[in-house]
Amino acid sequence: MNLIQVILLSLVEGVTEFLPISSTAHLVLVSNALNIKQTEFVKTFEIVIQLGAMAPVIIFYGKKFLIDRMAMRNIIIAFMPAAIIGGLLYSFIKEVLIGNTYVSLAALLFGGLFLIVFEKFYRSPLRVVVTRIESLSVRQALAIGLFQSAAIIPGVSRAGASIIGGMLGGLSRKTAVEFSFLLAVPTMAAASGLDLFATRGVFTIEEYGMLALGFILSAIVAYGAVRWLLRFVSHHDLTVFGVYRIIFSVGYLLFMN
Repeated sequence: MNLIQVILLSLVEGVTEFLPISSTAHLVLVSNALNIKQTEFVKTFEIVIQLGAMAPVIIFYGKKFLIDRMAMRNIIIAFMPAAIIGGLLYSFIKEVLIGNTYVSLAALLFGGLFLIVFEKFYRSPLRVVVTRIESLSVRQALAIGLFQSAAIIPGVSRAGASIIGGMLGGLSRKTAVEFSFLLAVPTMAAASGLDLFATRGVFTIEEYGMLALGFILSAIVAYGAVRWLLRFVSHHDLTVFGVYRIIFSVGYLLFMN
């Protein structure tokens, strides 16, 4: 990887991590478009910049992690399914799924169709909607975590899966989005930590510098993306993201292959 490629991938990650359009799929597809080979370093770089994108969430919601025990309990419960499944399938995910262009394109396409259909037929619960993360029940938190675990498939979108899981579980749209932000932190921290441990001592000083630069850039861009998405979901549904996923996947298949 060269400096320009590092910057471009970091910008893509910062923009896409919290939107329901799959940052992993975008990183894979943009890497392919830039002729970046999916080496061990590139796969690790893509995971580390995803971790960098978590920094704004810690800035915005630090109190939820440090002070609010009920919110932290719900985050931990929701994190467990992805931790267990991701740990068991780590080798398969990294060696087979991550970097697979056609898996990413298929997941983007069908995920886009699902988002459109979901928003067309979704109706807010008649009962009182959950508007506070600390008010989630153990069952609701676990259900959201199970939805999120589908994102081990590149292109599914961790954010999209957890947001839909939250809305189906009775959360307001804004609360579901906020919970998806919080849930991303332990999920991506675990994925990055596991990967860095598995590849420890393999990279050069220059490559570690690229990892640090990518982390910082993705954090800065993600800060703006988080603020924008919170404003967007206050007045709009997720249909536009479904349309984008379809256009992007079909366009990529037609013009880049």
